[in-house]
Amino acid sequence: MAKARVLFVCTGNICRSPTAEAVMRKIVTDAGLRDRIECDSAGMGDWHAGRAPDPRAVRAASLRGYDMVEIRARKLSRPDFADFDLVIGMDGGHIEELKKLRPCKARGQVALFLSFSPDIASSDGADVPDPYNGSESDFEYALDLIERGISSLFAALKRDYL
Repeated sequence: MAKARVLFVCTGNICRSPTAEAVMRKIVTDAGLRDRIECDSAGMGDWHAGRAPDPRAVRAASLRGYDMVEIRARKLSRPDFADFDLVIGMDGGHIEELKKLRPCKARGQVALFLSFSPDIASSDGADVPDPYNGSESDFEYALDLIERGISSLFAALKRDYL
């Protein structure tokens, strides 16, 4: 039985990508597909390696029923491109860097998170804006986009991998 493996990537792995990981884990668990879809998250840099997600991201997620307690930041590594089917960047800048880092024959395909939801437009176009230097409402907005994007990604995974 095939298993889809998805890696969410943002800048430091303490806001957007761990939020996407938490939302996806809940949807996968609720659908009874934990044995078929696996997800993780990583950051482009190692500034926050080993740390828990930003407390504002944790608070926003918790209020909507998502658990981020066990998630710890880590830096993206070259083996990730071999270990995951999809390496998903949260914004266009991540995509540019991921394409440069991806080995030619790597299994993992690089994709922009909101590309799975072309009907969703953010104030930053196809990007999930980084809430790190913003307010609580910026974390809520990022979570809004992530919830909607995960719904479309989940449908694509079921269609293409399961």
